[in-house]
Amino acid sequence: MNSRLLLDIGNTKTKWKFEGRYFALLTEDFVFDKLPKSSSVWVSNVSNRTFINKNNSIYFVESQKQYKSLINAYQDAKSLGSDRWLAMIALNELNQGRDYILIDVGTAVTIDIVNKSGLHLGGLIFPGLGKIRESFDNFPISFNEKITGVGQSTEEGWSIGTLNMVVNTINHKIRELKNELSDVAIFLTGGGYSDIKNFIDFDHDFYEHLVLDGLEFYADNVG
Repeated sequence: MNSRLLLDIGNTKTKWKFEGRYFALLTEDFVFDKLPKSSSVWVSNVSNRTFINKNNSIYFVESQKQYKSLINAYQDAKSLGSDRWLAMIALNELNQGRDYILIDVGTAVTIDIVNKSGLHLGGLIFPGLGKIRESFDNFPISFNEKITGVGQSTEEGWSIGTLNMVVNTINHKIRELKNELSDVAIFLTGGGYSDIKNFIDFDHDFYEHLVLDGLEFYADNVG
């Protein structure tokens, strides 16, 4: 058997790639032992769940100080989430020779900046839309999402207000960074992209499986 499985375990969703196909489950429903048999498993795990490695063919990826020309800005390299590191690895392979901004919209929103030489300049982390809305359990949300105007009910007010928090933070930060970086590409990924895609005000490219793509590049070069 020479089939490799790539596994991205997030706080909300778990995704994997096997034999060229992508799969996903809620992390709370994910069972490691039900994965298909493979010759090796490469894992990025940023969830609170722990897995005991009883098999030498399971490789848990941690962020490093350097991968090829990509250099981690964090002094403690391993403290950078492996999902962020692997997504940057993917873009470093796909977007060579240009400054870029990576925005991952998930349970948390992360923004990372990498210059054209591969130097990671640092990033930001703040709660995603779902996590913000969970902070007040007694506030229901409206399913008629909009970002302008004001609400005429608690549901509308909470929905508009929380969506504004996330979208305006992203838009403001990107305007600031674009003033500092003359020619910058912007990439988005993450399960929360669909919540904000109609409200962001800058040109960008979306990659659905960027962490798994980076994990594949990493396994190809390290494994």
